[in-house]
Amino acid sequence: MRKDTENFVKSAAYDLDTAAHMLKTGRYIYVVLMCHLSIEKMLKAVAAEVTDTSPPRTHNLLYLTKLAGLSFSEAHFEFIAKINNASVVTRYPEDFGALTESFPEKVVSAYLEKTIEIVEWLKQNEKLK
Repeated sequence: MRKDTENFVKSAAYDLDTAAHMLKTGRYIYVVLMCHLSIEKMLKAVAAEVTDTSPPRTHNLLYLTKLAGLSFSEAHFEFIAKINNASVVTRYPEDFGALTESFPEKVVSAYLEKTIEIVEWLKQNEKLK
């Protein structure tokens, strides 16, 4: 396994743990951001192994999915598209008050659960063995 791949996998786990802590403390916007980062880093890990090069510096999960040559279930792909869009508004909010109202605890809890499913699925990728 490439060194950068190893770092992406470890960092993704760290970000996922951070998301869980942010949920407990009510920092819901950061839950979404950390979930996105965790998926992003796992996709970069797979992409690094598939392409045998360092992945590009991008936050676009759809692009990284294609680069890694992955086929997600329809439900997981829909979530990846959803969180891909959500991460833009969490990074660059036009109206922070409206943003916080868009991501209550119930919504971000679901984001975290789905992210855990996807990260666990990505960990099982044959390229990461």
